[in-house]
Amino acid sequence: MKEANEISEQIRREGKSFASQRSEEYIMIRRELEGIARDQFIKKGGNPRNRYPHYMTLGECEWLESWYEKPEYIAIDWNEFLEESISFTYGDLFPTMRYHDSKPYRKKIFTKDEIIKIIEEWGLPQDWNKNGDKGPERYIEVQIWDEEIIKRFCKPV
Repeated sequence: MKEANEISEQIRREGKSFASQRSEEYIMIRRELEGIARDQFIKKGGNPRNRYPHYMTLGECEWLESWYEKPEYIAIDWNEFLEESISFTYGDLFPTMRYHDSKPYRKKIFTKDEIIKIIEEWGLPQDWNKNGDKGPERYIEVQIWDEEIIKRFCKPV
């Protein structure tokens, strides 16, 4: 936590990216939300190997490119992941778990089968909400709970 807070503070001071706008409480709130997500995922049969997830999006989201000075991405077929190692939120974890309205996908973690049904009903947020003017959901977030799967696709830095 200490290192995460120090990095977050450095990003805020530099002010060069979207992440620099995050509050001082960001890391603490994120860890709390990740705990809720993990607990929900376990109750649905998930088997997280990591305490905290890695994050990806389901499909491309051009808006996220504006968050970074030099954005890059990798594409991994979701069939590469064991279903017990990935969960989904319809939107970013923060607004999904904290935004108050009556949409049925709020405050919930979904399995792969469940997110397919949500997409069939609601579509991809990055398609219908490109400008963010229709709510906080801009993409479907994927939480990857297994470090080993990520290592197969990433080169050491």
